[in-house]
Amino acid sequence: MEPLSPDLLRGSLELMVLSVLADGPKYGYAIQQRLRETSRDMVDIQAGTLYPVRHRLEKDKYVRAKWEEATGRPRKWYELTAAGRKRLILRAKLWEDYVECVRRVMGPVLGTEAQPA
Repeated sequence: MEPLSPDLLRGSLELMVLSVLADGPKYGYAIQQRLRETSRDMVDIQAGTLYPVRHRLEKDKYVRAKWEEATGRPRKWYELTAAGRKRLILRAKLWEDYVECVRRVMGPVLGTEAQPA
């Protein structure tokens, strides 16, 4: 599969980072790797692309970060806050609604027309 375009990533990267952190704290490289693994290599982004997202999430108090040396070298670990979990749930629902909307619009093109509700 081909990696996702930067335009598609731009609108969904925050949601994906929050989702990756939903199952527990991770440091930057582990977030990057988990995105790659769970997306089957469609989300293959550079660390520099993740820095502003992680910092914005921290500034907005959706994640908390702390430095630890548990792995032999200092690493900044990120974990969801209660506000981050609420944000994730809200954004995931909005994303699900958006995906359904796009599916309905694209249905005739893809031969998957949805039945009227």
